[in-house]
Amino acid sequence: MSAAVELAGVSVDFGKFRAVDNVNVTVQPGEFFSFLGPSGCGKTTILRMISGFNDPTEGVVRIGGQDMRGIRPNKRPTALIFQNLALFPLMPVWENISFGLEVRGVDKTKRRAKAEELLNLVDLHDVADRRISQLSGGQKQRVAIARALAVEPKVMLLDEPLSALDLKLRQHMRAELRAIQKRTNVTFIYITHDQGEALAMSDRVAVMSQGRLQQVAPPQEIYNAPANGFVASFVGEINAFQGELSAVSGGIGEFKTANGLFRAKVGPGVSPGIAAKLYVRPEHTILAAAARPGANNIPVDVADVAFEGNFINISAKTSDGRSLTVEMRNDGTTALPPAGSKMQFTFDPAKALILADTTLPKPGNWP
Repeated sequence: MSAAVELAGVSVDFGKFRAVDNVNVTVQPGEFFSFLGPSGCGKTTILRMISGFNDPTEGVVRIGGQDMRGIRPNKRPTALIFQNLALFPLMPVWENISFGLEVRGVDKTKRRAKAEELLNLVDLHDVADRRISQLSGGQKQRVAIARALAVEPKVMLLDEPLSALDLKLRQHMRAELRAIQKRTNVTFIYITHDQGEALAMSDRVAVMSQGRLQQVAPPQEIYNAPANGFVASFVGEINAFQGELSAVSGGIGEFKTANGLFRAKVGPGVSPGIAAKLYVRPEHTILAAAARPGANNIPVDVADVAFEGNFINISAKTSDGRSLTVEMRNDGTTALPPAGSKMQFTFDPAKALILADTTLPKPGNWP
């Protein structure tokens, strides 16, 4: 079983500080939905509001269509996995998993059977009688998930549960979490500041800044068609150019910068006179020996070449000293330009975006 979660015009104030500002979004039943943003953007406050530990100052939280006002956390159809997991070190694994069932008065035999069933679900077949201290970091994560699933929640709430793990284990647990969510079909609401986690696991992502929703969309759209400059800058690496939009024709704008006049696609709500920047991803740029006809070209000097295994990052400098980044795939045959080389930093107008330089003034009303 899973349930939809609706946030209808919700705001949360702490004294004079507004932590969440007029958020409107509906998480669909069985969806893996992530709130993504920097520290202090309001995403954890939203999670605590859904779970019942905070009340909205304005607006309504509905789970499965039911207004949650006045319903305590232990009476909501939710389960919350904390960042520190909060496992009980003196209990064996199976008792950790079945603790919520014990509180509900379920007898020991049934609790043990349910714990074994959930251990199989999360691929931990032989750890039921171990202590928590005997488990690896990834195993502890799965025990915490199994414990949350034991009470059969309709909505699983996860507050940056992978942040303490090393990179390899974090990448492995992304796949594990997504697989578990698909097997159970429980609605997952995930909080993170890690863009890689959000993009890799989610059906949709809500990007937040200063308590406001900036964009809600599938991961590919968030990355390839950001709604504004904040989303473009926060999600993924980016090259940004300050300037002024001078003309628009057929969805392509002419953008005057200190490095020249460039052409690029015009983003939502952008027109001449609006503060904007031009953005292009490093993987959508190349270094060429000569300017390419029809492309945007900037003379640069190669400053540094960083080999990172499957890709290569090249840092280049313009004549006015600004730093630009080119990302190249390592196919084993790529010839790398030596530092000091004079090249052209080149990108296609169709691969660049001119976006509003501010966050959205009136958030909300996202599908």
